[in-house]
Amino acid sequence: MDLVNFRVGEKYIALNILDILVTERYQEDLTTIPTEDHSFLGVKDYVGTPTPVFDLGMIMNNQITEEVNLKLVELLAKGEREHDEWMIALEYALKNSTAFTKELSCHKCVFGNWYDSFSSDDEDLSSLLKRFDEPHRRLHDLADQLINLANSAQLDEALQILEKEKSITYNPLKRLFEDARTQITESYKPIIVYTTVDGRTPYIGLLVDSVEDSVNIMDSEIKSLSKIMETGFKLNDQTQKMLNGIVKIDNKYSLIIDSTAIFKQDELPI
Repeated sequence: MDLVNFRVGEKYIALNILDILVTERYQEDLTTIPTEDHSFLGVKDYVGTPTPVFDLGMIMNNQITEEVNLKLVELLAKGEREHDEWMIALEYALKNSTAFTKELSCHKCVFGNWYDSFSSDDEDLSSLLKRFDEPHRRLHDLADQLINLANSAQLDEALQILEKEKSITYNPLKRLFEDARTQITESYKPIIVYTTVDGRTPYIGLLVDSVEDSVNIMDSEIKSLSKIMETGFKLNDQTQKMLNGIVKIDNKYSLIIDSTAIFKQDELPI
């Protein structure tokens, strides 16, 4: 069986290549129709056939990838502002001999708490985030060092070190925040996958985050849903209805879906 792998949020979804008519870049040029179905994006005219388009992220993850990305971008922006305020407070405390009340531990600031628990299957983003560790840790370690110097009548030396660390630690950290936000926004280029039943006309369109790869697998490699359920793993009714099985590809599991089972013709909004 030939499959095409797609990324949807943190999941990998596979479709039989025979069920795919064509893919195209999502241009946000759909005709919207009022409906209570939050996964329904609108209708796209494909070669004269009005085709309903659904957000597979909403169906599979109950969340829209673009909205998840926007929240992550805002979290990173807040993290940068947090450390801008941290640096301003440290410099003020040194110059005015006042208490420094910001968080000293890189693990306990708001960003650090999130950073220590965050993980992503996006290899590019994960690689970029790993680069935060050294400058973020170094910045927080700076406070104790400089405060101790200032308390030992070595304020001038403390301020000199602070100015140096702005260039070699603080500014690179700020660039990392900017690079991470850019990576998230520019890497999101969603695609509409037009599925087909007869191999000629579109059935529905599915919005996915990206096309990953195509693979050929043996039927024996596909694990049934019953095997998954035996482990105690629970699936909602809609997911059970649309999944044909699960297959391991390059150390990652991909969910094989049947696009005709997502919605029946009499359930479509058009």
